[in-house]
Amino acid sequence: MQQKVRDEPNGALVPGRAFLLQGKFREGSILKICVLASSSAGNSTFIGTANTHLLVDAGLSRRETAARLALIGESIDDLDGILVSHEHTDHVGSLWTVAKRREKRPPVPVYATDATFNALAKPAYEPAVEKFCAGLKLIIGDIEVQTYTTPHDAVDPIGFCFQTQGLKTGLVTDLGYMPDSIRYHLRETDFLILESNHDLEMLKVGPYPWQVKQRVMGRKGHLSNDVASEFIRQDMAPATQTIILGHLSEQNNHPELARLAAAQAIEGRGLAVKLVVALPRKQTEVFQL
Repeated sequence: MQQKVRDEPNGALVPGRAFLLQGKFREGSILKICVLASSSAGNSTFIGTANTHLLVDAGLSRRETAARLALIGESIDDLDGILVSHEHTDHVGSLWTVAKRREKRPPVPVYATDATFNALAKPAYEPAVEKFCAGLKLIIGDIEVQTYTTPHDAVDPIGFCFQTQGLKTGLVTDLGYMPDSIRYHLRETDFLILESNHDLEMLKVGPYPWQVKQRVMGRKGHLSNDVASEFIRQDMAPATQTIILGHLSEQNNHPELARLAAAQAIEGRGLAVKLVVALPRKQTEVFQL
């Protein structure tokens, strides 16, 4: 079969390439996406249009978040909202410091479910919080955000789909398995960020205590490479242009193993898809749709 996967296993920022991330929207582009970080060390993703600028999760320090946003021509002060997937520290560790704008401006609105908000430590200042229920569609500027429940060991974990001007982006990490409800929400995606957390064999023989291994492998844990590739093989939308594999474990996975499993699934369907592996602790390139 002819190779159709546009493979980029090193979809991360490296020295000498920073200038490639800078600049305004490319002419004709509608949506701008960059995974600032995706691992148990910290998670944060920028998704925006020319008029609306969103952050999903704030697991990096304020300084690091600001620096990585600056590399793509964005700023914390210009954010229109921070969407919280769940309350685990690698997703919200710096939420309130990132949400606090400088120069006495109002804080960035934080979007979270009531249960998730109640599980968070509260800031010293009065935050701007927009609460929602899973399943609700949010309208933030010119972006529609569809929310949905994910199976993870948090109080009320959420996945997201973003739609604007006919383009759809799905973002789902931190889930133990792929239920039919999420398969439904990820239909017709043009761009997908999907968890590929661990290689099952590496996890089994890895350094984690057995109780932690059971948690990771459980139905409220994390997606393995095999389960992620099975979704790609059976259910990923044929129109998907780009898929980013995220939330890779540094102890129980290797980028090449995740890449290979996904690439084989893509090739098996004969799809022309750009495949990127988000390396732990690294920032991906900027994607413009």
